[in-house]
Amino acid sequence: MATKRKRMNVYEAGEVTVMDLGAMDIWDGADLALIRDTLVLLIQREGRRKIGVDMSHVKYIPSGFFGMLFDWKDRGVEMYLLDPQPNVRKMLWFRQFAERLMNNAWRLTSETQEELTPDGVGHWEDEIEDEMLRTEPAYRAR
Repeated sequence: MATKRKRMNVYEAGEVTVMDLGAMDIWDGADLALIRDTLVLLIQREGRRKIGVDMSHVKYIPSGFFGMLFDWKDRGVEMYLLDPQPNVRKMLWFRQFAERLMNNAWRLTSETQEELTPDGVGHWEDEIEDEMLRTEPAYRAR
């Protein structure tokens, strides 16, 4: 059985260094540790400033993955998500902070990409204020 480290493939795609974990549907804590260790090697030791993560097979990602990438983005590293599956593209953090560059590539950004409001709900703050104005306070009802 191959170790996870042997399964990680790192290659160059133009100016971007791409990390590929292979055909894995679900990433676990060990995968995140491998990604973290590889990022440290590529960024701190080798000085890479544009990193892509191949997500073509991934259907589920632990919440720590985004935070880890965002930390690097905040340190000035351009982080790219390549070929993410529909499940990943629907995730809240993805919809908020992944800027679409082309069909299969997104870049992490600090600028909100999509204004998120629950379906079927209007301006809930206004609704609460209206309800409060229509309801007599309990202390006055006596």
